[in-house]
Amino acid sequence: MGPASCLGRPTRMAAGEGRMTSHLRRFLSTFVLLCLMDHASGQRKGAPRDLKCVTSDLQAWDCSWRAPPGAGRDALYDVCIKNRPRTCYQLGKTNTKIPALAPGHYEITISPLQDFGSSISRFILSERNVSLIPDPPEILRLSANFSTSTLHLEWSDKGSAFPRIANVLWEIKVLRTENMELVKLETLHSTLSGEDTVLRWSWASDLPLECAPHSVGLRRYIDDTHFSGRKEWSDWSPLQTVSGSADIQNKAFPQDKVVPVGSDITFCFVTREEVSSAQISNTKYPLIHLDGENVAIEVHNISVSISSGTNVVFMTNKDVYGTVIFAGYPPDIPQKLNCETYDLKEIICTWDPGRPTALLGPRSTSYTLFESFSGESVEFKRVVAPINETYQLFFQVLPNQEIYNFTLNALNPLGQSESTIFINVTEKVCPHTPTSIRVKDINSTAVALSWHLPGSFAKIKLLCQVEINKANSVRELRNVTVKGVDNSNYLIAVDKLSPYTVYAFQIRCSSGTFWKWSKWSSEKQYLTTEAVPSKGPDTWREWRSDGKNLIIYWKPLPMNEANGKILFYNVSCSSEEKTQSLSEIPDPQHKAEIQLDKHDYIISVVAKNSVGSSPPSRIASMEIPNDDLRVEQTIGTGNGVLLTWSYDPNMTCDYVIKWCNASQPQPCLMDWKKVRAHSTEALIQSDQFRPGVRYHFFLYGCRDRGYQLLRSVVGYVEELAPTVAPNFTVEDTSADSILVKWEDIPVEELRGFLRGYVFYFEKGERDTSKMRGLESGRSDVKVKNITDLSQKTLRIADLQGKTSYHLVLRAYTGGGLGPEKGMFVVTKENSVGLIIAILIPVAVAVLVGLVTSVLCYRKREWIKETFYPDIPNPENCKALQFQKAVCEGSSALKTLEMNPCTPNSVEVLETRTAVPKIEDTEITSPVAERAPDGSEAEPENPVAVSYCPPVIEEELANPGAEEAAGTAQVVYIDVQSMYQPQAQPEAEPDAEPGAGGGYKPQMHLPVTPAAGDAAAADGDAEGAAGYRPQASGNAWTLVSPDSPRSTDSGSDAVSFGSPCSINSRQFLIPPKDEDSPPSSGGGWSFTNFFQSKPND
Repeated sequence: MGPASCLGRPTRMAAGEGRMTSHLRRFLSTFVLLCLMDHASGQRKGAPRDLKCVTSDLQAWDCSWRAPPGAGRDALYDVCIKNRPRTCYQLGKTNTKIPALAPGHYEITISPLQDFGSSISRFILSERNVSLIPDPPEILRLSANFSTSTLHLEWSDKGSAFPRIANVLWEIKVLRTENMELVKLETLHSTLSGEDTVLRWSWASDLPLECAPHSVGLRRYIDDTHFSGRKEWSDWSPLQTVSGSADIQNKAFPQDKVVPVGSDITFCFVTREEVSSAQISNTKYPLIHLDGENVAIEVHNISVSISSGTNVVFMTNKDVYGTVIFAGYPPDIPQKLNCETYDLKEIICTWDPGRPTALLGPRSTSYTLFESFSGESVEFKRVVAPINETYQLFFQVLPNQEIYNFTLNALNPLGQSESTIFINVTEKVCPHTPTSIRVKDINSTAVALSWHLPGSFAKIKLLCQVEINKANSVRELRNVTVKGVDNSNYLIAVDKLSPYTVYAFQIRCSSGTFWKWSKWSSEKQYLTTEAVPSKGPDTWREWRSDGKNLIIYWKPLPMNEANGKILFYNVSCSSEEKTQSLSEIPDPQHKAEIQLDKHDYIISVVAKNSVGSSPPSRIASMEIPNDDLRVEQTIGTGNGVLLTWSYDPNMTCDYVIKWCNASQPQPCLMDWKKVRAHSTEALIQSDQFRPGVRYHFFLYGCRDRGYQLLRSVVGYVEELAPTVAPNFTVEDTSADSILVKWEDIPVEELRGFLRGYVFYFEKGERDTSKMRGLESGRSDVKVKNITDLSQKTLRIADLQGKTSYHLVLRAYTGGGLGPEKGMFVVTKENSVGLIIAILIPVAVAVLVGLVTSVLCYRKREWIKETFYPDIPNPENCKALQFQKAVCEGSSALKTLEMNPCTPNSVEVLETRTAVPKIEDTEITSPVAERAPDGSEAEPENPVAVSYCPPVIEEELANPGAEEAAGTAQVVYIDVQSMYQPQAQPEAEPDAEPGAGGGYKPQMHLPVTPAAGDAAAADGDAEGAAGYRPQASGNAWTLVSPDSPRSTDSGSDAVSFGSPCSINSRQFLIPPKDEDSPPSSGGGWSFTNFFQSKPND
């Protein structure tokens, strides 16, 4: 026996049992040492070992051990338990059952009896070393509901086998198909009560049970809180299996099943054929293969079905099979449940079914109305339920019962709901509609009203409402309480009616406690009988303009005063002396004329119907004059005209206000109104009043002797704008004014009190001026507002002569501006302005001429010098600068005297692009000599010009000079040249050509330059080409020779006013062209015109 055997190897303890007392721990430590010693001796000799004890019911322990090596099957063992009444047992096997030991530790010795060499095994055993392993549970019954695919399991807990109450855990597993696939594992709780109890469990399969076998097994675990040993699950019970019928072939499941909308459902098909596809409506689903050829499909979140259901189709190679599924909703809780009675014989309960369930026929919702006090119930079932329809059930009223407690249950295959209501039936009365309305006369102001109301209301009172309508009046409601009767006929009296009036009666009723009114009965019209007229006619009188005939007016009596049909009127005029009468004036006539003298008469008018005559209406004929009377104006408020007056204590009777259209001749009468004597104002209203129409109002005050006119007022209920524009004409026109005259607008077209005129005028021709926006303040339109109504003319001043003007005139009232009327007027021509227009230009021209003449006279010298300069005298030319002594000492000295021409040949070797092309021309002097015969022209010379310059021989007085210089031959060149000029004979050898500003009289013919010098000649072409007889052209000016600049002798480059050369055949002043540089000195400016010469 090892240490573990001594300790019992506790591997499982209940919660809360791990605690040990202190003395128990000391005791265990002692035995551990003993076990170690025994184990050592047992290993040497061989002894039983590994003692294990289990219990299944907590009442007996089944202990077993391992036999020592070499022990035979028939070996006997002596098992002893200390501290027990029967302590030893002789056993021929290696296990034994012993009664459950009390809590504590027990020493158990096991020794073989035949083998004396074996040692004794000692074990310490306690409850902690015992395992609780219950027996496998036994399934009593496993059944299946194939219509709902539900398994029902029943088993016994065998509670009687346990000595005390304990908690039990049950684990149930469901296996599917032949492969035993686990599809459900569920844990249940129960309690052992000491008696055998049958337990039940149901499970709904997602796969129809017909499609695959389903097996169920269970095991248990006893959780005894008082047991300190290890607790373990029992073994599984034997499986029980449910399978579909073996005869089922080619059939789909479930069949005609009802499921909630949105649920997940699995369809299967049992067949021996190969299934190719499956679909719901038009949607195909993947196949799930089950046992054999059986298949299934899974549908998630199924949608609501149509009324005939949703088709599920499985297709094989040979045929098509399927089933139908109905997806709908469980019934809603009945809404607006209401129970009431119409006649206290039957209770009608109505409700709104709520959301449609989409389930029809045998799957539709059925309703049951249950009354809890009496236990009575009424069923209702409707196959087709239109949307928003109200359902109702009838429940018979029970004798001697007023209080009812109704419960309405709604049930369909997907669920149920209910609604309750508690009522007192006598307070929930809504009677039927009253019928058979009858009316009978009581007198001219009262009738008897009867009706029929079905129902048994003898136990309650009824509250009825009578609606009384008459023409042009507000409806009247009268409430009447009547006692209920069994014969359903009711009668009441309706009084305070008007005689000879058509009334319409309607009736509705309710209970005295009032729940709901019944519907109104049909309308019953009735005419009450006639009565004597209650008042005399409203009367007025008017005298003719001749003062002899009196016209008497009266108004027809209203229905509430006539009390019947008026047949005729009697009129009488009485004074102190006599009486005149007019009898039986028929009703349509409401005036009479009678001739009277100037005596005071009292006029009386009486109306008569079939019952009798009205009280007489009296009025005095006398009219008291009023000298202090003026016509006033007033404006109404839109719905009438308010007249006010001061209180007068002399007025003993009423006031009378009459009015008529102001356009009617006097005396006029449209209507009148009587006001009480103490009143000081009255609002006159009439359906005959129209906006824009002028009315004349007369206020009469009544005295003892007659009526006096107090106020005469004209006015409008509402002012409008005039309908026409005033007619106007032009009376006079002048050059700067127009006189306009206009006429009044008739009262009928004025439609209000005239406030003034607005006159517009502007410049404009006919058909061009539109006069748009006259009121908008245009700057080109002049406006004149005329508020003086007596003014009928207007003069428009400050106009322009011979100008067209557009004139427009408009009238306005308190209602606005009227239409416009316009014309075009042209003012006369202004003669004074024409004369002034002629004289002013003439005077200006004369003045300008005089000023011009004076200025020209004062500037005559300047003008002559500028526009007509003097031609220079060649004798005064200083082109050549000679020594003063030479010029003064030789009288025979001549400058550049012409000599006979010696011909020369000029060859042009190269033509420059900047120089104009020279045509092939031969210039021959009359005295020219022929060239030598031996001279040959170069073949490449394109142009040959023959030129004869003049030759001048000069004789000098100084012989030395003549010898030194020799005879000089001077050649003048007429043709532009591209060669550089030669220096003057007198010039210094190192002097720059062209540096001086003096006179350059001639050029010697140069030698033809080489071709290599052409580029050098190009740079000097501008300064060398052409003839330059004197100073540079940039220094030429047009100033007069006597100007200070021309006589400045101190300058080396003297610029002459007019260059000249007595021997030149060309005009020395170059012509002006566009390329010439501007003059730097000469010319005239406008400012010089106003400057005076110093010598002027």
